[in-house]
Parts: sequence; structure tokens; C-alpha cells
Amino acid sequence: MASFDIVIIGQSGRIEAEALLLAASLRANAPRFAGRLIVAEPQPGPLWTEDPRMSDEGRAMLAELGAEILPFENRHFGSAYPHGNKIEALAVLPASPFLFLDSDTLILGEIGELPIAALPPAASMRREGTWPVEEVYWPGYTASWKSLYDRFELDFESSLDPSWPDEFWKRYLYFNAGWFCGPDARAFGALFAEYAVTIRDDPPREVALQPFDPWLDQVALPLVIHALRGGRPGPALVGLDGALTCHYRTFPLLYAREADGVVAALERVAAPNRLKKLLKRHEPIRRMVYQGRGAKARALFDRAALPATEKEIRTILRTHGFWMR
Repeated sequence: MASFDIVIIGQSGRIEAEALLLAASLRANAPRFAGRLIVAEPQPGPLWTEDPRMSDEGRAMLAELGAEILPFENRHFGSAYPHGNKIEALAVLPASPFLFLDSDTLILGEIGELPIAALPPAASMRREGTWPVEEVYWPGYTASWKSLYDRFELDFESSLDPSWPDEFWKRYLYFNAGWFCGPDARAFGALFAEYAVTIRDDPPREVALQPFDPWLDQVALPLVIHALRGGRPGPALVGLDGALTCHYRTFPLLYAREADGVVAALERVAAPNRLKKLLKRHEPIRRMVYQGRGAKARALFDRAALPATEKEIRTILRTHGFWMR
């Protein structure tokens, strides 16, 4: 099976700690992974109000865990929209198969067995209907999404899932940007940047009043994937958001809703003392993982009957003093 690169973002603060955990989980749980783990690191520049680079200790530990740190410059985004890092980082990658993972992801199994190189572009379906936002004078889902497809001269009808009714959000191609993949990282990144910047700077009239922060990456992503002849992930990628990866987003959410095996994997890879010394600098890891607050937060929820939305889970965590990120 052809290898592929795993690409994540490494940045100062919380994201550095998450990147360390991801790298440690890859090494522990996917020892046969034959590709590269690339940690793309934004560099200081006019679009950053503070230095976004990781600590020297964090960089050294990532290298020890087998990661390759790749610097990149921000030309379009930066501190005003840090989500744009995942868009701009792809510009410095080779034109080869890739899997981008948000840094707040744990590797749970042999991820190298995924046939990324042989598949069309796809992305995570573990999402909620967060965009477009329903408002009093909005034109509806169809008009909103069609205006974007028309802007980039893409066929809108072929993107639809006809198993869902008109004006229901699942009918429209929409992903969580927590993972996405394709056979050519550079081509993907070039189109991603073009579409995202155009939508930000010159949106179609139908969506001009819609919020694009923090949703810009998830608005542009389906258009990129559709343009590159990709779509919703098929059964070959079922291990993502499943047996092979967990995009936990925050540590309180991980303890609240993820399976026992995910919690065990987190605590196992976070246990070595040299790694613990770095991770404890991040307060949510220190309090949730090492001081036992995660177990107390977990006791508030029945994993077999979780609240319907992430917002409801966050509200319960916040009410009981467990919400942090």
C-alpha cells in the first residue's frame, strides 16, 4: 500500500500540547506507519500579533517522537483567523498524498493502512449543521450553497445527497475540517487558499451577511473537494472518526463523550514523565488528565444517551465548572 504524509499544525500554547499528544499516540498506536508526520509551524510575520512558534522543548520532543517540523509563512491569514493555518500550510507540502488532521486528534490504530493515495479527496462527516446560519431574511440552504458553487463555476446539483429533503442541511455537501485528505497536497492547498480568500473578501450576495469566523474553512472545503472530483468519504475511510482516530476537540469534551478506549489511550500516551513535564504546562491537560477532573466530568454523562448537540454538552460542563480549552 502506498504511503502518505500526515500533516498537522504545531503552534505555541494549546496546539503545541495537542501536537505532542498526537505524535505520541501515532508512535504508540501505529508503529507500522511508513509515511511522514509533518508538523507545519507558522512563522512570525506581519499577520501575527505574537510569535506563533512552538517552544524549543516542544520542538525537540516532537523530533524525538519522529515528527518533521516544516515552517511556513502566512500570506492570507494569521492571528485574525488561525484556522487559516490548515489552508496555508499545504502550500509548502510536496505534491503527494496527504491526510490533514487537526492537532486535537488522537491516533488509535494502524492509520497507515488507509488507502489515501488511491482515493479521491474527502473529509470528515462528524459534523453538525453549523453553516449557513438560519436568519430571518436569509435565502435558504439551496440558494446560499448554490451561490458559492456558481461563483467558482462548479456543478451544484451533483454535490447534493438526494436521500435528504430539500432545505435540510444534510442534503448539502458539508464537512468538519478536522480531517481531510487527497492525492496531491499542493494542488489541494492552492485551491483551498483561492476559494477561502475569495469567499472572505468577495462573498456572493446570498451569503454576504453570513458569519465566516470560524466557519470559513468549512465553507470552502466542500467546494475544493467537489472541484477536485472528491466527495463524501466511502467505506475505505471508515476508520477516521472511528477505530483509527478521535478528533476530541477539547479535553472536557473528550472525557464527556468519547469511548472508554479513547480515554485509556489518552492517559496511556500522556503518562511518560518527560512528556508529562511539557504537557502539564497546558492547564486543561494538567487539570483534566493529571489532577483527575476528567473522571469527575465524565461521571456527569451517560455515553449511551448523550445530549443531542455539542452545545448542550458544553453547557453542562460549564455549569459544573469543568469547561476549559
